[in-house]
Amino acid sequence: MKLVFVLDCADPEGLADFWAGALGYRRGPFHPPYAHLVDPQAERPEILLQQVPEPKVTKNRMHVDLRVDDMDAEIERVTALGARIVRGPFVDEGWPTTVMADPEGNEFCLIVNPGNS
Repeated sequence: MKLVFVLDCADPEGLADFWAGALGYRRGPFHPPYAHLVDPQAERPEILLQQVPEPKVTKNRMHVDLRVDDMDAEIERVTALGARIVRGPFVDEGWPTTVMADPEGNEFCLIVNPGNS
């Protein structure tokens, strides 16, 4: 079994640039309706960005958590790529957290392991 995540979006090519930069993934060519992202070390799951006609309208039922060492540096890095802060930073059961959104509004969290802060 192989785990692959699929993210519905309006502009897979544009969003591929954001997620490849945010995750350090390599992007493949756009083959409608999919843009393909892979981890260069082949250690993390593949990601497919699937073009869909309908816009995102509510909160994600599943989201990505990115565990980072330096919250401020990561907020600066991903906002430079096109993300925006939705909420935070705040502490969620001892874990410093910031809820972010990609350029199409899909939420993800930046989280610092309390043992690293």
